[in-house]
Amino acid sequence: MKRLFAFLALSAALIAPAALAQSPVLVELFASHNCRACPKANKTLKQVDAERSDVFILTWSVDYWDYLGTKDPMALVESEDRQRGYVDRFRLRGPYTPQTVYNGVEQCAGNKPGNVKAALEKAEAAGSSAVSVSLKGDKVALDGKARDLTDIWFIDYLDGEDNTTDMVHPVTRVEALGPWLGGHTELNLPECQSHCVIVVQEAGFGPVLATMPLPLKRP
Repeated sequence: MKRLFAFLALSAALIAPAALAQSPVLVELFASHNCRACPKANKTLKQVDAERSDVFILTWSVDYWDYLGTKDPMALVESEDRQRGYVDRFRLRGPYTPQTVYNGVEQCAGNKPGNVKAALEKAEAAGSSAVSVSLKGDKVALDGKARDLTDIWFIDYLDGEDNTTDMVHPVTRVEALGPWLGGHTELNLPECQSHCVIVVQEAGFGPVLATMPLPLKRP
């Protein structure tokens, strides 16, 4: 009998990590090619990306520094809207670059490795949510509980040979798939233009509940 209990305990231990696999910490960098401190932030996040498999990084290009140089070709209106949402969320005086945001719960300057490390630790300490995301054919399925209205974001980004910039996963397009209030739901996915990720986030640019990169080059 003791052997049976030991076997069951070992089986549970082996199964648990898969069942409790956490969503990666979403790190968002807001940057501009006219920002002097941004190259160091890109370098810092490249190192994080190379060293950690439990972190997913997106770079959002903004255009409010264009008057200092040439127009940033990667800038998106959605980038500035998103950052201003975080300005309100964190009660900052205004947007800045290179700002990094961690799962929507921490923020700091991304050109300071020590601050990035501390912010990652705080985001991890905040714990995981009870939301799961999975693919079902051409649809994304969500299950779990949401405390309030939640947004589901479909984001295109560049990676690998597609990414000719110095940024980690620069965003090229973002689309809201719709609000979610918890429970089970399935939504159709738009066509992925390059590389794509699903982000489930409390409305008003609140805490990120789940992040799931999609398979490459969806047909």
